[in-house]
Amino acid sequence: MDPIEALNEIAFWLERSLDSPYRTKAFRGAAAALVGMPSAQVAQSARTGALRRVPGIGDTSATVIREAVDGGIPSYLADLREKALVPLVGGGEKLRAQLRGDLHSHSDWSDGTTSIDLMAATAASLGHEYLVLTDHSPRLTVANGLSPERLTQQLVEVARVNESRDDTGFALMAGIEVDILDDGRLDQVPELLDRLDVVVASVHSKLRMERADMTRRMLAAVANPHTNVLGHCTGQLVKGGRGTRPPSRFDADAVFAACAEYGVAVEINSRPERADPPDELIAIALDAGCLFSIDSDAHAPGHLAFLDYGAQRATANGVPADRIVTTWPAERLREWAAG
Repeated sequence: MDPIEALNEIAFWLERSLDSPYRTKAFRGAAAALVGMPSAQVAQSARTGALRRVPGIGDTSATVIREAVDGGIPSYLADLREKALVPLVGGGEKLRAQLRGDLHSHSDWSDGTTSIDLMAATAASLGHEYLVLTDHSPRLTVANGLSPERLTQQLVEVARVNESRDDTGFALMAGIEVDILDDGRLDQVPELLDRLDVVVASVHSKLRMERADMTRRMLAAVANPHTNVLGHCTGQLVKGGRGTRPPSRFDADAVFAACAEYGVAVEINSRPERADPPDELIAIALDAGCLFSIDSDAHAPGHLAFLDYGAQRATANGVPADRIVTTWPAERLREWAAG
């Protein structure tokens, strides 16, 4: 087995199970340390123990590499594959099989952990027809948000990734998770938003804003012709390393009526620590006639598998598949997003 593939697959399964990010980073780092090293040199170094002197490679990753170059599946990887036979969550399998893509993902251009290439390759390996790259916008400095200049550079990179891939059944689409500013404006220049395939608009600041002010803020963003998806609309956190956070307060009837009017999809964010929107808001959006988008909000390749959680929640809340834009083929999705 190719040792780089083995190390990256181990990292994928660890990310999928929300294992320690330090452990995941160690395996990704070990894979990166092998890039450019001739395979014969890797094999010889593995067998002589010299790999342990290569920066970024520790005892566990060296063992994985040794077992891979010896022709077997590393035992560490085999154990993870066996554990992964159990689905992340049950109850949404039929809908999960109907999902064609994911409109919300991050790379190391903002606060994701890996390259655009690896995110795209992983999405394709999971059977996605498309993945939208939605790194953060400038105001979110804590997440290394993209300035107009960096976003322009990223558009070139997205085109390069698509040109370099030989699997015509997959497309990486250009997008952004744009911050909804306090007054409802979108945190990126309109000329650049015009060039993107999909725009996810999300609130990341002042989540405790007064209900009326938050409602006005969200309504302005939803009415913006560039907005395609309203991301994690309450901002709640129900568990996880960042602690918990209550949902923001807004007039859900008004906001979801506007989403239905303007054709903006309400995101069912699949991150298990978010579970956003709460079930009662999904019901309101469903009654309002909204479209939905089941997205992973992936910040690492393994997080792309979180769609299982979103599919389960959509199924449990009776959301019809045809009202979920991520069940649509790429051409229909692009037409919808273009307005």
